[in-house]
Amino acid sequence: MTGKKDKYRNVLQECGYSENEIEKRINEVWQEMFFGPDRIYFESGKDMGYMVDTGNNDVRTEGMSYGMMMAVQMNNKEIFDRIWRWSLKYMQHKSGIYKDYFAWSCKPDGTRNAQGPAPDGEEYFAMALFFASHRWGDGKPPFDYGSQARKILRACVHKGSSGEQGDPMWDPETYLIKFVPETPFTDPSYHLPHFYELFARWADEEDREFWAKAAEASRSYLRKVVNPQTGLAPNISNFDGTPLPVDESRGNWGVLHRCYFSDAYRVAINLALDWEWFKKDPWQVEILNTLQSFVFTDRRASEYVLFPDGSIFDKEPIMHPVGMKASWACASLAADGEFSREAVKRFWEMPLRKDKRRYYDNCLYFFTLLALSGRYRIW
Repeated sequence: MTGKKDKYRNVLQECGYSENEIEKRINEVWQEMFFGPDRIYFESGKDMGYMVDTGNNDVRTEGMSYGMMMAVQMNNKEIFDRIWRWSLKYMQHKSGIYKDYFAWSCKPDGTRNAQGPAPDGEEYFAMALFFASHRWGDGKPPFDYGSQARKILRACVHKGSSGEQGDPMWDPETYLIKFVPETPFTDPSYHLPHFYELFARWADEEDREFWAKAAEASRSYLRKVVNPQTGLAPNISNFDGTPLPVDESRGNWGVLHRCYFSDAYRVAINLALDWEWFKKDPWQVEILNTLQSFVFTDRRASEYVLFPDGSIFDKEPIMHPVGMKASWACASLAADGEFSREAVKRFWEMPLRKDKRRYYDNCLYFFTLLALSGRYRIW
């Protein structure tokens, strides 16, 4: 099985926007994010490039793998290869307990801020590399994209077994992705069953059953962790979907992991893409309708940080409003309720973010734009 899909919904066109308008918007956003005065992509030397988290002035595996995914979807091999070279040189561990994993945060000069990995980076790196392999073909190392993807996934599953140092990124008992390799809990937005379906086709043959089980385990977990009355998810939870304890030593940040905040905005995007690509869980349509109904009828969703049940935690501002609202629109890739078209309309009228926090918001904006235009594709 190849995972090939021939037709993708163009929700923007369904909502009345012309192909010329859509193509123009996609190219404008791409240019602004990668080459404009408010870009988040920067070139380094003659053959490298990196994505900056402008709010924290660092380079993260999240952003680097996002940049590669954007580049392969936009058919820009040069930018893809530049980001991959930088990631390999400065981020990927060559030995030790994190061998083949990537240090999750570096300074723009390549100095590591931390050694440990963040698993959402690894899964996006692997998926982008597989897509590159299929779209452009494999070259000589390190541009043997398919082999590089399988190496990453091999470490994610097998690290710590057979006497090897370190911890796997997926819990071997539950098949669920961890928050970091050493932790017994997870981040709902890390769960990408639509990626795991493809890993089950393209990873090492011995691991394909694992990835098929991971896809089903993540779908089951998401049903548990997303609030059925609001469609909101928390930032972090236990593997069974229950909240982590409050960490009073961290002040407000010790509570925010229980809230619908930042990371959690990606859950709607992931559910929508999983439905569009594989249509295996009709609950995804139902819960995304619930989400849109809640956020468009309860003004608190646009004004306050909320717990998943809809109650207010108002001690912190909404840090990424553009990314949050983009995710509500991306839900329309699956949602078919009364707010589906309204969400798309509001998204179309919403500009990119311009200030220092623009990195995360605009990444979610661009992924939503690609998804709603039928251009976030399996390659």
